[in-house]
Amino acid sequence: MRRPLVRALARPLVLATAAVAIPLMNAAPAASDTIVVGGFPIDVSQSPWTVALSSRDRFGGTRSGQFCGGVVVAPTAVLTAAHCVGEDVLGAPANEVRDFKVIAGRTDLYSDAGREIAVSDTWVNPEYDRYSNSGDFAVLILAEPLPETSVIGAAGAGDTAYEAGTEATVYGWGDTTGYGSYPRSLRAARVHVLADSRCERAYPGGPEGTYDARTMLCAGEIGGGRDACQGDSGGPLVARGRLIGLVSWGSGCARAGSPGVYTRLSDVLRVLGGTARLGGAAGPSGGR
Repeated sequence: MRRPLVRALARPLVLATAAVAIPLMNAAPAASDTIVVGGFPIDVSQSPWTVALSSRDRFGGTRSGQFCGGVVVAPTAVLTAAHCVGEDVLGAPANEVRDFKVIAGRTDLYSDAGREIAVSDTWVNPEYDRYSNSGDFAVLILAEPLPETSVIGAAGAGDTAYEAGTEATVYGWGDTTGYGSYPRSLRAARVHVLADSRCERAYPGGPEGTYDARTMLCAGEIGGGRDACQGDSGGPLVARGRLIGLVSWGSGCARAGSPGVYTRLSDVLRVLGGTARLGGAAGPSGGR
């Protein structure tokens, strides 16, 4: 899994082009709950909320310029990892990257299926800490809306989807081996939500990061074998039909004793709760 080494944008950005209200889901399943090391191919129609972040100028055109993943949480809003939109990754502030796009409805990155939509604005969580990896999320505002059927609801605080042992699925176009083998088509992997204590032991602090159960979620397999990896950052982790995490960081890919760490969606909702709808405002409370 990608270790975030990049810096978040230095200033909060005004999201005046759209309103964002992330829906909560308590019972009704998403369209599918079926990278990715140890995974399997899946058609994007089974997970229409899964999107690719693209910049051909920066990453070339072979795989549609894909470099990270994202998840649709409103017709004009996509969540991704904060470390995906840093200047060290994009080569410039996100709002200055002229070909920064979200690709929706495209299973095969070598094809021209689906839609490529320009990112009109970017907001990075002001609580993001690149040293501990806490608060690793950003909101992308799209220049054109996606259909409501592409939106997935999030699991709020206390939702049973966060319980240890729950089966979850992670989606992405990232490395499938941990050694730079990138697929052309979308893949998914089934993992399990793990106890916070397991990740606290794996990542007590140091160069890899520090696990914080308040802002992070631990998922994988105790013996390794299935995990997200490089190129999956920002993509969705879904359990019981609800979005519970965003691919964030970890040590290697699918290693025993080194589970994947995800941004906890209940914490995203907490941060965004200061302004439930981001429109014509300088972002949620806490922005600088």
